[in-house]
Amino acid sequence: MADRVSASIVIGGSLSATAYTELVALIGNEGLSTEWDGEAFEPHHRTVGEPLSLYAHEVAWGHFGGLESWCAQNQVPFARWSGGYAGQWGPERIVHQGDGTLTSYAVTEDDTVVIAREALEKLGSFDAILAHFAVADFAVPPLVVDGDVPEAGASTNSIPHAEGPTHVE
Repeated sequence: MADRVSASIVIGGSLSATAYTELVALIGNEGLSTEWDGEAFEPHHRTVGEPLSLYAHEVAWGHFGGLESWCAQNQVPFARWSGGYAGQWGPERIVHQGDGTLTSYAVTEDDTVVIAREALEKLGSFDAILAHFAVADFAVPPLVVDGDVPEAGASTNSIPHAEGPTHVE
């Protein structure tokens, strides 16, 4: 039986409509919603021009294996938080900036980045420590899907273009 904890993920980047359909299927497989204890995610739950924030309780091992792998393989940026499981692992934040690299950061149950003394000594300078925190606090770009239409009354310039990795087909 799997150890289960609460977890959340924020996804961004630029996707084709086909890639978004794949993403939606993976989100459905994970049982995610746009709020804690909310209804299952549906494609129309996404807010145009914003990163996609998703939540779930009782997540096996605290990660979304298939979803995170797909994002990494397709260079789709994300940040995932998961709570700790007593005696097994502590809370963590995984950051993927769209470059294929997943970086783990120790955090509190409230998703505040923390750093151990050993890591402080290894980083060596205050500037390096600040850089560590800056990377851990990666701002996931908006999730932009081909064909996005601005909400009624918004200008056509209101849909931001995701920065970072190339468009996913």
